[in-house]
Amino acid sequence: MWRRIVTIVTCAIICATPAQAGKILRDITRVKGEDGSMIQGLGLVVGLNGTGDDGTELAMARPLAAALTNMGNPVSIDDLANSKSAALVLITCHIPREGAITGDELEVTLSVLNSAQSLKGGVLLMAPLTPRPNAPVYAFANGRLHIPEEDNPTVAVIGRGAQIVRDINTMPNISGSFDLIIDAPYAGWGPASSMASEIDQNYRLSSDRLGEPLARVINPRTIRVTVPQNERSNPGSFFGHVMETDISGALRKLPAQVICDTRAGIIVMTGDVQVSPTVITHKDLVITTLVDPLAPLVQTDSEFAALQTENETDNDSTTAKLQDLISAFDQLDVPPIEQIQIIKLIRDAGNLHARLIIDGVG
Repeated sequence: MWRRIVTIVTCAIICATPAQAGKILRDITRVKGEDGSMIQGLGLVVGLNGTGDDGTELAMARPLAAALTNMGNPVSIDDLANSKSAALVLITCHIPREGAITGDELEVTLSVLNSAQSLKGGVLLMAPLTPRPNAPVYAFANGRLHIPEEDNPTVAVIGRGAQIVRDINTMPNISGSFDLIIDAPYAGWGPASSMASEIDQNYRLSSDRLGEPLARVINPRTIRVTVPQNERSNPGSFFGHVMETDISGALRKLPAQVICDTRAGIIVMTGDVQVSPTVITHKDLVITTLVDPLAPLVQTDSEFAALQTENETDNDSTTAKLQDLISAFDQLDVPPIEQIQIIKLIRDAGNLHARLIIDGVG
């Protein structure tokens, strides 16, 4: 059997790079009221190779007949009875929390509503997107579809498929004060207090002013920042200055965490995450500390990646850095989604020395 082996090899590691170097406040906070939003609409996907909606489904046939008529090719609903080349879809577009400006192009997701079996090879006809029924149109979507998951062909995406035609402003007005909401994985009384101190220090050093603290911790996720009287004529400049505050030191007080986004295939570590000795088999991959890398492997058709570990001399445990394990995964071309699954297995075995958060759930 073909096996790829990641072996954790014991050796000494003297230093490590801080995981949070260069983090600024903007990276992990948002202004209260600055929330993401969504626009959506119904659309028609055409060009399907016999995998679309049944032509007798009126929910699809009516808008398709209307679209063809508007294009100068009038047809009746009966003419579409045998057609399976089109599908009615729900189109959704998530607006980032910083909003969108006319001309921006954002990704859209399309989901089958009726009996279509697959959207593979389809093209979306231009469709309007709105935040709610009878609201103004904020974007138009169209383009060639991409199927992100081959085993789920009834959901598709179009990168940069929506063009914004009306500004979407999610930023609340800033006057006397504003609340900063810390992203959940970074929240805590200690980190919040340290961030508030960094905001004060950053402003005092740049303005050479003394006085009452500008930033005050309301709860583990909220910091209230008061706009100084002399800055209120131009609060945007003050806000931008605050959001550039370096909070790397504050984040070092966080317990080690591994934050995973399965959709984007992203793994982020908030500390020097360690992994205890473990043996895990996942598909054709074996992760083990029990194979001597200097000895020949039994499997002659195996792939091998060595992973260094840190030997703690004050006890008999041997741990590896998760970052090195992920580097070994990359060397063996393990897909990110499988890397996340393996990290979860390590956590479930009690060998991950960190809190694991997957898609916001930890």
